[in-house]
This record gives sequence, C-alpha cells and structure tokens, in this order.
Amino acid sequence: MTELSDIRRVPGRSRPLRVLDAYCCIGGATAGYQRLGWHVTGVDIQAQPDYCGDVFHQGDAVDFIRAHGHEFDFIHTSPPCQGEGAPTKGTNRARNAAIGRTYPRLIAPTRAALEATGRPYVIENVAGSEVRKDLRLCGEMFGLGVLMHRYFELGGWTTPQPPHPAHRGRVRGWRHGEYHEGPYVAAYGKGGGKATTEEIRAAKGIDWSTDHFRLREALPPAYTEWIGRAYLATLTPALEVAA
Repeated sequence: MTELSDIRRVPGRSRPLRVLDAYCCIGGATAGYQRLGWHVTGVDIQAQPDYCGDVFHQGDAVDFIRAHGHEFDFIHTSPPCQGEGAPTKGTNRARNAAIGRTYPRLIAPTRAALEATGRPYVIENVAGSEVRKDLRLCGEMFGLGVLMHRYFELGGWTTPQPPHPAHRGRVRGWRHGEYHEGPYVAAYGKGGGKATTEEIRAAKGIDWSTDHFRLREALPPAYTEWIGRAYLATLTPALEVAA
C-alpha cells in the first residue's frame, strides 16, 4: 500500500509534488490535490480572496503556464466553460450575438502552453467542449449531492475510466413547470429550487467559502483527489524502486 509519505513526493526527490492549478477560482481542484499533501499554486485572472491553496498569483493563466509551467511536477487547468457548453454554441448563440456577449475560448491556447512545458497535465471542462474526453467524473462516484459531469483531457499520462454508477434519482428543482424532488441539488443559477450557498457547500464538500457564484463554478475536491491518486498510480513502479 502507498503511504502518505510516498503520495507527497516525486520519486527520487525529498519534497512534495508541486502542482499548478490554472484558472483556480476559489480552489475546488486545489483542495483535492492538497488532501494528498501536495503543494499547490493557483493562478487566476481575477483576485480570489477565498483561494485555499499554498500560493496564489493573479494574472493570465496561459501566460503563467508559458513562463512557469515547467517549474511544476503536475498541472491542472479548468479553462472557463461559459463559451464551451452546447447551449452557448447552439441554442443561445444568436441571443448572445444580439446583445454582444462573447466568451473566451481558451482550451486550445491552454493545451498548446501545457504541451510546451513537457509536464503531465489535466484540462477539465464540460460536455460539448473541445477537451479530449479521456476521463469523465460524476458526483455520484463520490457520494456527493451534485451530479456535475465533467470531462478531463490527460496529457503525458493516462488512467482507465472508472465505472459510472447509476444515479439515485433526479436533480431537485423545477423542470418545464413541474417541481421534482431528488437526492441532488442544482449547483448553478438561482431560483427554481436551485441550491443555496449552504447546500452547495455541503453537496460539493467545500467549507472555506460562502461566495455563491464562485461555489457554483468550483470543482468538487473529491474529483481531483481521485485524479491525483490515479496519477500517483502511474508512478508506483518508480516509487517501489526508490524504496
């Protein structure tokens, strides 16, 4: 069995893994990697007073990856998803154009910057986005109160897709004029039975922020704790040699 002291360290080195969390927001992804004892640096274009990581830099994520990505052992990225989902690119496209609303499309430049570092990486995003669908995670896999299906492109490493358990019911709230009860909350938007701040905190396992908007955006830490352990498993042979 891998001990925590092994989880914390890169094979052949005496320090914890250093992780970069780009587009970090309040640090939902960061917290998952920190659960493994890893040192996490966050970068975001906006100030993030609730960020939970070890170090925070405010600035452009792609520029930071280009300048400093090679200094990290592992890089996690969650480019903004507002311009990536099917509604934005489909049913809402004409409406957004009419009011002059645009969203950045950052997956391609993020990928290019990541590949230039030579470091193992993750790009996380929604269904309908341009990420390669190497991995799909769902809140039900971790017993969470949100479904929140997310897709992950894995660069420089790979891991098998875990089983996707059947959902236990519906997401609570109004749908087409009918109210439904269910074991999951809708952690997006407001009204219509969508989750309150406290409900999102409980459903996602995030206890360090009360910012409703940023809580809605945050990735549940359970997802990246799983990803970190999966990445660690690819290092196990080297760990055994080092031991």
